[in-house]
Amino acid sequence: MASSDIRGVIREYLQDRFMIGKSPASLSDTDPLLEKGILDSTGVLELVGFIEETFSFSVEDEELVPDNLGSVENLVRYVARKAGRGVHN
Repeated sequence: MASSDIRGVIREYLQDRFMIGKSPASLSDTDPLLEKGILDSTGVLELVGFIEETFSFSVEDEELVPDNLGSVENLVRYVARKAGRGVHN
């Protein structure tokens, strides 16, 4: 799966689940999801469940860090790496 496909799936989930009434353009790929108020601690857990189910791998406790889950861009890189697909555009 190309990084653009991963990005689309993640952005659609965030929009549908957490950005009710907000424009998709209001979130850039590098915006910090916690600091922008898109996710809170419960939202992170919901996001992890979505990632595990959608991309068929487990997110380990030590992987619950901003470098992996802090922004759309970080999520795309993390999912591509973790799923063993590498990132390609």
